[in-house]
Amino acid sequence: MYVTISDFIKEWNKEAALSQKVLDGLTDDSLKQQVYPEGRTLGRILWHFTTNVPNYLNKFGVKMDKVENAENVPTTAKEIAETFKKVSAQAAEAIKQQWTDDSLKQIQIAFGREETNASILMGLIKHIVHHRGQATILIRQAGLKPFGVYGPPKEDWIPLGMGNPPL
Repeated sequence: MYVTISDFIKEWNKEAALSQKVLDGLTDDSLKQQVYPEGRTLGRILWHFTTNVPNYLNKFGVKMDKVENAENVPTTAKEIAETFKKVSAQAAEAIKQQWTDDSLKQIQIAFGREETNASILMGLIKHIVHHRGQATILIRQAGLKPFGVYGPPKEDWIPLGMGNPPL
């Protein structure tokens, strides 16, 4: 749990950098990959977690500008990646400027439960990590090599001296 704003910002920046690497490896065509025929596309999932950052923070009292045209999923991977980079930096700055370490202990109602602001911030990171995991599967299904977030993808095992992955 975060005790200081600095603790949160370190974790936020680490996770944002990992997400950014995932986003930077996409192609425009990969954004069309769907979970199933009526399901969300990879582009929609990525745009959701990008545009959700300011919406989520605003809901819990951190003021920041919403993403313009949030209802329209971009058709280019570059636009999604650039928007995420901008939004994640703005979020870190907004939290640094608007909350203090004591703010993390304050309790709010979040999704029907009493939660500390520290838990609410952790929930934002977990939300992005959840959707980043979904994205990784769709990236593989789109024929791209996913970026190794917490470990290498199978293609990188042998060059790292780990041998062929077991089936």
